[in-house]
Amino acid sequence: MRIKTLAAAVTLSVAGLTLASPSFSAEAEYTFKLHHFLPPMSMAHSKFLQPWAEKIEAESNGRIDIELFPAMQLGGKPPQLFDQARKGIADITWTVGGYTPGRFPSASVFELPFMPASAEATSMAIQEYAEKEMADELSDVHLLAMHTHAPGALHSREKEIKTGADLDGMKLRAPNKVMADAFSKLDASPVFMPVPQMPSALSKGVLDVAVLPFEVVAPLKIHELVKHHTEIQGDRGLYAQFFLFTMNKDAYESLPPDLQKVIDDNSGLELAGHIGSLFDEYEAVGREAAVNQGNSFYTLSEEETANWKQAMQPVTDEWIGDTEDGQRLYDEAVELIKKYEAQVSKES
Repeated sequence: MRIKTLAAAVTLSVAGLTLASPSFSAEAEYTFKLHHFLPPMSMAHSKFLQPWAEKIEAESNGRIDIELFPAMQLGGKPPQLFDQARKGIADITWTVGGYTPGRFPSASVFELPFMPASAEATSMAIQEYAEKEMADELSDVHLLAMHTHAPGALHSREKEIKTGADLDGMKLRAPNKVMADAFSKLDASPVFMPVPQMPSALSKGVLDVAVLPFEVVAPLKIHELVKHHTEIQGDRGLYAQFFLFTMNKDAYESLPPDLQKVIDDNSGLELAGHIGSLFDEYEAVGREAAVNQGNSFYTLSEEETANWKQAMQPVTDEWIGDTEDGQRLYDEAVELIKKYEAQVSKES
């Protein structure tokens, strides 16, 4: 099945089973709680997590029921979500790997500046990479998929960002430790915080600049709190976060083989690519909200982009030098992104 047909397959599968199989409405044999940090109006909830849960329920003939809990409704904070899945506080969680710096050192190569291509290509790259390189780091959970969002942009309250010098001293939301180090090279003042905290921080002036993809701008109403947007174009984007979609090991192993297969059939490389394609698609939706708000847009010049790359290169060099087998892991990540970038380009 082509990745881009997966969403349609979810709809058809659920609709067909509802009409054809009375057993779908029977009481479930297994009920799992899926917990995440974004609001229900977010793309991730409405277009990825909810349809995924419905597809699992449909393909299991109603034997599996998945209850969704968005916006941290089960308690805790976004950085605790991975451990909630690991410990069984929730059965399935979706979270940002960079919220727990140092927890997934192998995957942090995908956080490096000017590393990502499209979300679809980079998501498939990190999924294959995880299957090869992250067995130890993910040994306490059952991995459903890893993926990234589309490359991020800068969203400024008052000042238009056209050069690195414009960031001097500005309080800037850093999405992860790697990019905090990278923005420090431009003399910005990075402040690390999870996405849900940004609207309040912007409105109170705790932040001058939010760094995030457009996809999440609309549901968090970031476009109403800033006036200017700076985009970075080229064959590689400024940065990307990686996400972990994981299941409690005991919960997965409690399933009989036929239901484990349902989970397996909706996990892995195809799922990673599908999630990435959604993030790519919804960049345009979030950007349109900012356009309709009347905000200004600026695209970093090629010369200035080269300046940023040069300024941030020491962060990549330090990662390679400080990470065991760093050069090999970096080269592998780069080659995997190229591989899937070519595949996505060929299919589009």
